[in-house]
Amino acid sequence: MNRRADGDRVLVAMSGGVDSSVAAALLVEAGFSVVGITMKLPGEEAGVEKVCCSLEAAEGARQVAARLGIPYYVLDMREEFERLVVQHFIQEYLAGRTPNPCVVCNRVIKLGVLWDRARALECEFLATGHYARVLASPAGRYLLWRGRDRRKDQSYVLYNLDQEQLAHLLLPLGNLAKAEVREMARKRGFPTAGRPESQEVCFIPGGDYREFLRSRLGERVFAPGPIVSTDGEVLGEHPGVAFFTVGQRRGLGVRRPGPWYVVEIRPRENALVVGRQAELLGRSLEGEDARFIPFDWPDGPLEVEAQVRYRGPALPALVTPLPERRVRVDFREPQRAIAPGQAVVFYQGDAVVGGATIAQPCGERTGWDGPPSLSPGGRQE
Repeated sequence: MNRRADGDRVLVAMSGGVDSSVAAALLVEAGFSVVGITMKLPGEEAGVEKVCCSLEAAEGARQVAARLGIPYYVLDMREEFERLVVQHFIQEYLAGRTPNPCVVCNRVIKLGVLWDRARALECEFLATGHYARVLASPAGRYLLWRGRDRRKDQSYVLYNLDQEQLAHLLLPLGNLAKAEVREMARKRGFPTAGRPESQEVCFIPGGDYREFLRSRLGERVFAPGPIVSTDGEVLGEHPGVAFFTVGQRRGLGVRRPGPWYVVEIRPRENALVVGRQAELLGRSLEGEDARFIPFDWPDGPLEVEAQVRYRGPALPALVTPLPERRVRVDFREPQRAIAPGQAVVFYQGDAVVGGATIAQPCGERTGWDGPPSLSPGGRQE
C-alpha cells in the first residue's frame, strides 16, 4: 500500500468486483476507518445486464462490506455520469473521434464528484481497486507509477489526475498481481472472488457502441456520406461517420479488392477516408489538454516511452511542449492507427510523466537523430 494513516477515514469505491473488495479489506486490515460505496450508473434501469455497478454487483459489494463490518452505501450517480461521461462519449463520436470514457470517468467522476462526496462524509482519502501506484517524491509531489502486474496495469487511465487528486488517492492493489488478489478474496470468503472482469465500456454492455449511438440519437442524426481513398477516389458510401473509428476494417462496404482500413474521419465533410494497411502508419501526433505529473510543465523536449492505446506498447518518443497546453509527439518508429480522441500517455520506465488527448496525427518530422536525455527534474541535460 502506498500510504498508511491509522484511523484515517477512507471512502472505497466498491464496484462489486474482486479488486475493489480486496482493496477495502486491505485498508481495514491496515487500520483505516473504511466506508464502502457503490455508484449507481446508467443502464440497470433499462434492464441491461452489466458486469459492474449492477444490482447484482451492488449486492456482492454489500455482502463484502457486511463481512468486513464497515458502513456501506449505494450512491445514485446516474445524472452526473450521464452529463459528464456519456454525453462526452456521444459528442466525441459525432465529431469523428474515438473517446476513452474511463479516462474521463476517473478524473471527473471518481476523483471529482465522488471525492466531493467523500469529503462530505469526512473522509481523508478515496480508494479504488486500480492496478497502479501513487508515491510521494522527495520534492513533495505525488507521482503515479505503473502497477507491478504489467498485464493488469491501469496507470494509462489515471494519467490526467492532478496533485490534489493524487494526494488523496489510495491504491492498495498497486504492488499485487491479479492472481494474488483473487486468492486473497477466496481466503476471506468473499462472494466476489470468482466474479468475471468487465472487458467493456460499463454503460455499453456487449460493446456495441454503434447500437448504443442509434438508441440514443436515432437514425436521423446519421447522414450517409462518401467513402474516399487517400487519393480522392470515391469508393462507396457510409451510413454515418460516428459508426467508424481509425483503423477499422470490418463493415466498410467497399467493393474494390482490399483489404481497406479507415485512415481518417472528416466530420465536416461527412467523409470517410480509407487506405491500405501501410497508410495507417504515422510517426507523429499532436496532443491537446496535456498534463504532467512530476512537474507542472516541461522546460523543453522530453524523452519518454509513449503509449497511444490502453493495451498498446509504450515506445520511444520525443514530447515537445507547445502553447495552450498542447504537445507534439514524435516516435522513433511509425505507429499504427493513431486515433484522435484517444489518450497518449508518457512514461519513463514505470513512472507516468503525463499525457494528452490525441488531437490529430501530423506529418513525419525528418532529420531527428534522437531526443535529448532527461534529468530527474524534467529538464534537458
